[in-house]
Amino acid sequence: MTRIPVKHLKVYKDRHGKRRVYCRVSGKAIKSDWGSAEFFREIDEARKPFADAEPSTKPGTLGHLIKLYRAGDHFKSRKPRTKSDYQKVIDHLKSIEDAPLGKIDKPFVAKLRDEAAQMRGRRFGNYVKTVISAMFSWGSEYGYTPATNPLLGIKNIPRPEELPDPNRPWTDAERHIVLDAAPIHLKVPIALGMYTGLRVEDVLMLLRTEYNGIEISRETNKSKQDIWWPCPKDLKAILDEGIAHRAKNPRDIEALTLCINSRGRAWSYHGFQSSFYKFIRMLQGDEEKGIEAKVAPGLTFHGLRHTVGTILAEEGFDASTIADALGHATEEMARHYMRHANLKKKMTGVVKVFDVALNERRPKSV
Repeated sequence: MTRIPVKHLKVYKDRHGKRRVYCRVSGKAIKSDWGSAEFFREIDEARKPFADAEPSTKPGTLGHLIKLYRAGDHFKSRKPRTKSDYQKVIDHLKSIEDAPLGKIDKPFVAKLRDEAAQMRGRRFGNYVKTVISAMFSWGSEYGYTPATNPLLGIKNIPRPEELPDPNRPWTDAERHIVLDAAPIHLKVPIALGMYTGLRVEDVLMLLRTEYNGIEISRETNKSKQDIWWPCPKDLKAILDEGIAHRAKNPRDIEALTLCINSRGRAWSYHGFQSSFYKFIRMLQGDEEKGIEAKVAPGLTFHGLRHTVGTILAEEGFDASTIADALGHATEEMARHYMRHANLKKKMTGVVKVFDVALNERRPKSV
């Protein structure tokens, strides 16, 4: 039987000697008999999502790799916020879309990283490096880029030591001031972050069914860890206040999420961030307008997560317990939060126990 040549296919025999066929463009397996009508229909279906990307870009260029990547399942399966962040980098790279992939090496990307940092800040520069490397790793699986990612090992631009902590813990006074001033549609998500340390995405996606009036349980969006929090008294009161408030308006009952905006709908990430920081800026005052500041600069929602971790560390809980409470897959980030802790209270207790132990070990006089 004559084998019909077909482009963009990867063909090999597995360890059992069975022939395997994959579309190089999409990575999807072609399971029909070679050369049959169903075989070609499967190939067309596998290529279809990439059809619009191919004619407008030149194969072997960064632009072609970007369009193939954006049309693939790896990009499509990213969380909305991640896709939005990736798209910002892709837009930034438009001016070099014609760059041949063979020219994109470590020095090339390091220069791109540094230029992006000068234009839009250190974090964006590092993210440019991260996104390009991720696309090269994806491309290596389908033969678009070298089998070994040539960009691995490029370092991030380090954060200057003199910069203030971008997500500092909130003080006790700031926590009470913010909660007292917040309208109910902001008060509920802020309280959830303040008393559980949940990330903003988890707070906004928290379903009403994941709060039973006593405790909160859900799988975290980022690390896929199960968390379970019995509600502290003050948090329960705020959540119950929010539920009672929405019960007065029939439209508010329709939303499946526990947190809703002022229109009774589930929060979007960007909508919440905009409302949250507008509210925080109001509390920070305006010296030129003679408005007194009620909180210090530097309050972020993620800082609430640091606050929970810091308080738990100051109360003597170990990294493993803090990691469980915050839904971390490892203890590394828990230790990161612990560096903010004021160890005075913890060490006072430690020294008391140590002092007793020393006295008990003192040789008794005969």
